[in-house]
Amino acid sequence: MKNDTEKEIPVDEQEERKGLDSRFRYHAIGIALIVFITSIALMGVYYVMFHLEKLSNVLIFLGGIFKPVLYGFVIAYLMTPVLNWMEQKHVKPFIEKKGLKIGSRGISVLLTAILCLLALFIVIYLFISQIIPSINDIIVNIDLYSQNISQFFNSAFENYPEISEQITNLYDFLYDKLESLINTLMANFSSIMLTVLTGGLNLLKTLWNFILGFIFALYMIGSKEMFVGQARKIIYCIFHEDTANQILADARYTHRTYIGFIGGKILDSFIIGCLCLLFTTILGTPYNGLVSLIVGITNVIPFFGPFIGGIPCAILVFVVTPTQPLNMVYFAILILSLQLFDGYVLGPRILGNSTGITGFWVIFSIITFSGFFGVAGMVIGVPTFAVIFAAIRRVVNGHLEKKGLSTNRRKYETMDAMHNGEFVIYPKEEKKPKAVHHTLRDIFKHGFKSHHK
Repeated sequence: MKNDTEKEIPVDEQEERKGLDSRFRYHAIGIALIVFITSIALMGVYYVMFHLEKLSNVLIFLGGIFKPVLYGFVIAYLMTPVLNWMEQKHVKPFIEKKGLKIGSRGISVLLTAILCLLALFIVIYLFISQIIPSINDIIVNIDLYSQNISQFFNSAFENYPEISEQITNLYDFLYDKLESLINTLMANFSSIMLTVLTGGLNLLKTLWNFILGFIFALYMIGSKEMFVGQARKIIYCIFHEDTANQILADARYTHRTYIGFIGGKILDSFIIGCLCLLFTTILGTPYNGLVSLIVGITNVIPFFGPFIGGIPCAILVFVVTPTQPLNMVYFAILILSLQLFDGYVLGPRILGNSTGITGFWVIFSIITFSGFFGVAGMVIGVPTFAVIFAAIRRVVNGHLEKKGLSTNRRKYETMDAMHNGEFVIYPKEEKKPKAVHHTLRDIFKHGFKSHHK
């Protein structure tokens, strides 16, 4: 039984109070979230400003933990085209032809792993059987090569004693510096060995991370459709439908750009390296295995790669055989011919227009990203900038279309102004001689007459 002092609250007032309470709770939660996010941001700014070293150590520690996962993502991404080719072109047709009731994915993953490991084994075998003996031979015969270079310059400039003397002095200076460096290294042999041991341990750790990453990659490519489905599910859960569709479209374009450029560049560089090995063997170029490997690896770097690999190799060929300078000339002509073949025939067939940016932006992206990320930036700079360039172009074209303006770039190249959405080109005015010309002419004319008089 209710107390007489209690008053019954009308239903409308109860609903109004509930609405006020819910709005209050909503605003309170919003304010609490804003305060929480602001506090986290201020803490982040504080740690960046006053504890940057500790923060970098934490990031390095976390990077070391997740390094196998990162390796696995990269390996899986590079192995995916091989898996698709193996499964669609060979495994599935074979299973359907034989009428077998087994899954094609497991067999495809196994064959892809074997193929990739075989390619890695071939590279390591070439490095051990060709490159290491070549480097060892260069170190053993360094004195002989230096004597050959000295004799070459002496014979070449024997009729010019002053130039010969300057070259000899320069050579003696460089040789003394090299000898002093070798003596310093021998004096610090123990510290150098410790550094080498540390490097060897780091190499073993990197190898172990690579093995873990390779195993992780096999699991990823084996269930790649599941991971793609989960990622799409999360995207559509967080974003609006139109935004999610645009994110997926951008992701597909990014994938096509990266896999088309990096995969095509690796195949292109492998072919160039093999052709270089074939022709250097025919020409009898010294250390043909070493120079071909350098040319093939550096060819992965767009534009600057041929110079980075070709110039040191040409110098090496000259140092080894200075009495036969034509070997260096033949090698230089070979590298130039290979690059012309790569630029106009092989590259367009393999890469096509995978980036969609001009030569200026290619050079700009290589220089910029190499400054931030070193050699890795030179490799990934072009596709990364192509993706950024495409995103900027899409935003600009979208705003122009909203304004009802043309997106054709060539129209903007020749325009002078725009009025009501129409491109305007001002007529070219004829150049009229300035009045000062007539004045100067009259001055000289009258001056000449008065002087003549």
